[in-house]
Amino acid sequence: MAYSRLRRSSDQRKALLRDLVTDLILNGQIETTLAKAKELKRIADKMVTLGKNDTLHSRRQAASFVRFEKDEDGNYAVQKLFSEIAPKFANRNGGYTRIIKTGYRRGDAAPMAIISWVE
Repeated sequence: MAYSRLRRSSDQRKALLRDLVTDLILNGQIETTLAKAKELKRIADKMVTLGKNDTLHSRRQAASFVRFEKDEDGNYAVQKLFSEIAPKFANRNGGYTRIIKTGYRRGDAAPMAIISWVE
């Protein structure tokens, strides 16, 4: 995939995006900078598309990108993606996330945004 650089090397960038997509799956919404949210939107939509296919191959592809973490109920992120999130979007053809701009960060005036799943 061709990402925006986000002022990071490729391994740091991939680790950052893996963490962000895992947190979005587990928590439902996260607050981050606008540039990171725009990159995360592309990846999160691809993960939902994999979840809608629900084959062994798509589960392995999602598991290779999403971190091996649990939510408060004890479900892993990949399980939650395939059992809860993807079935909600069964009748929707893309646009699974929304980005809401929230203002500017106090320390460095970076534009901030909340990214969440569309209900």
